[in-house]
Amino acid sequence: MILVTGATGLVGSHLIKALIAQGKSVRALYRSEIPATLDSAAIEWFKADILDIISLEEAMVGVTQVYHCAAIVSFTARNKKALQHTNIEGTANIVNACLNSDVEKLLFVSSVAALGRIREDQVINESMNWTKETSNSEYGKSKYLAEMEVWRGMGEGLNVVVVNPVIILGAGDWTKGSSAIFKSAYDEFPWYTEGASGFVDVLDVVDAMVLLMESSISDQRFIISGANLPYRDIFTMIANAFHKKAPQKKVTALLAEIVWRIEGIKGSITGKSPLLTKETSRTARTTVHFDNSKLLKDIPQFQYRNMQISIERICSELKYRYHLS
Repeated sequence: MILVTGATGLVGSHLIKALIAQGKSVRALYRSEIPATLDSAAIEWFKADILDIISLEEAMVGVTQVYHCAAIVSFTARNKKALQHTNIEGTANIVNACLNSDVEKLLFVSSVAALGRIREDQVINESMNWTKETSNSEYGKSKYLAEMEVWRGMGEGLNVVVVNPVIILGAGDWTKGSSAIFKSAYDEFPWYTEGASGFVDVLDVVDAMVLLMESSISDQRFIISGANLPYRDIFTMIANAFHKKAPQKKVTALLAEIVWRIEGIKGSITGKSPLLTKETSRTARTTVHFDNSKLLKDIPQFQYRNMQISIERICSELKYRYHLS
C-alpha cells in the first residue's frame, strides 16, 4: 500500500493518476472533499489531517511507501503561522508516524526554495541550503526546516529521499500556486521581468518521484528542473498557446515596488492571495540557474519533456477544465 499526502494538490493528484495507471494500491489523504476528477474506485480515500497524529497513525496501517506532497505554498506574510504549522509540524508528524509503523521508504517533496534560490553568482545544486542571505521567503525557510525533520527521520533509521522541484507547471487550480501563471497569461497580464528561473513539467516531477521511490537510492536529495528560462519566455509561450497577447511592459525595480503594494491592497479587499508580493517581486527580478545533472546521472532512464510541448499540453488541459474557447 502506498500513502500519498497532499493528494488533492497539483503534484499529489498527478502522482495518484500515475500510480493507479501502474496498478498500484493507493491510499490518499484528504481533509474535506474528494475531488471529482479523482473519484476512482482504484483509490482508497482516507480522511486525515497531517496535524492530527492519531489519524495519521491510522492512515499508516499496512503502508510500505509514503509520498509526502502536502504543503502550503504561500509568499504572503499573513500566512507565516500556517506555513510553520503545516510545512514543519506536519512533516514532523509524517516522519514520526513513518518511524512508528512499517514504512520502508519516505519520499518528501521539498522545494528549491529550501536551497536558498537567491544566488545570482552561482549555479544552485543539491549541496546548498537555505540561509537568510540566500532566501527572502518564509516559505523557503519552512521547507528547509521541514527537510531537517526528514533528515532527523533518516538519523533514526528511516529510508528517505527528498526532491527539490523548481517552479512546477501543470494543469491544476489556476487560482493559486504555480498554476496561477497560466491564468495570468490567459488574462493577458501585460508585465514581464528580466529574471529567470528553473521550470519543470509536473509529469516530469511525478516520473522522477516514482523512479526514485522504486530505486535503491536513499538518504539523498535531488533538484528536479527541466529548463532554466527567463520568466518572459515562459509567459510568452503560455500566451501563444492560449492565443493571447504576450507581455510587453518591462517591470523596473521601482515599478515592481509599486505593483506589489497595489496587488497587496487588491488582495486585502478581495481576500485572494496576490500573484505578486514583496517576496515574489524580488524573486521574479532575480536570475538563477539550477543544476539538474545529479538526477540525470543517478536515474539514467529518466528524461525531461520539451518545455514548449509541455506548455501546449497544459494549456489544452486548462482549456478543457475551465471550458475556455
